[in-house]
Amino acid sequence: MTEEDHIEEMMARVRKLELKARRLVRESFSGEYLSSFRGQGLDFDDFREYQHGDEVRFIDWNVTARMNQPYVRKFREERELSVIMVVDVSGSADFGSSHLSKRELSAEIAAVLGFSALQNGDKVGLLIFAGEPVMFIPPAKGTRHLLRMIREILMAKPEKPGTSIEEACNFLVKSLKRKSLIFMISDFHADSLDKPLGKLARKHETVALRVNDPLEESLPKAGRVVLVDPETGFETMVNTSNSNLRMGYRKLMKRQAEGVASVFKKHGIDSANLLTDRDALPALHQLLKRRGRRRK
Repeated sequence: MTEEDHIEEMMARVRKLELKARRLVRESFSGEYLSSFRGQGLDFDDFREYQHGDEVRFIDWNVTARMNQPYVRKFREERELSVIMVVDVSGSADFGSSHLSKRELSAEIAAVLGFSALQNGDKVGLLIFAGEPVMFIPPAKGTRHLLRMIREILMAKPEKPGTSIEEACNFLVKSLKRKSLIFMISDFHADSLDKPLGKLARKHETVALRVNDPLEESLPKAGRVVLVDPETGFETMVNTSNSNLRMGYRKLMKRQAEGVASVFKKHGIDSANLLTDRDALPALHQLLKRRGRRRK
């Protein structure tokens, strides 16, 4: 396949994703998104006379002195959000044993959330990362802007195929001056999670969407196979017919998943687990409903 053919294939995927994402947003996501995420601050609106029960800290003493009676400052909620999709495009993101690879599922999730944000009047930006930040697209509005983001997720070719959550978090903390809503989409197979995610969550509202493939959770019984780490190139032969090996692998991956979940819980990061062999919408719905109930 030539480079031009590859680009055309990617663009066809982007257009297909656009149609699917728009339909999903129209049918089910816009209301839940609106109730789950709000603006990040308050803007000054006007002055009004003090009323019993008003907070004393909102009294404007200069206006009070001019009017010879107490006046307070009124505020309105800042509705517009700055939404950043943070997408893992490391070597492991291209793995998929079913219909979609983890990268393709990540692009689909970003499309659905991105169109939900745009419909709500929010700005959307993108950070693609692997072993280091690969590309940052500042938040903006518009369909063409979002489609460019989806295209970059699908086509990115990182020079360092490893996964560094720490590098991504450090970049965001340093680069984003305004408090933002962060959707981090990754398998979170990385060594350093606790401190970087804690630092990010203290500064920005952070949601973790963990994307995995079922074969990463449990090895099939397939005899002797060669396993290759897509991020390091390390190869090893294992006998998957060995029930003890399969059991040990399941336990190892379960402990790893529990460790990641404990980091999210420690830092108050809402999360959802998504798999490449099933529809991601139910898990996203559940996440948004939980957030909506808490806000009410």
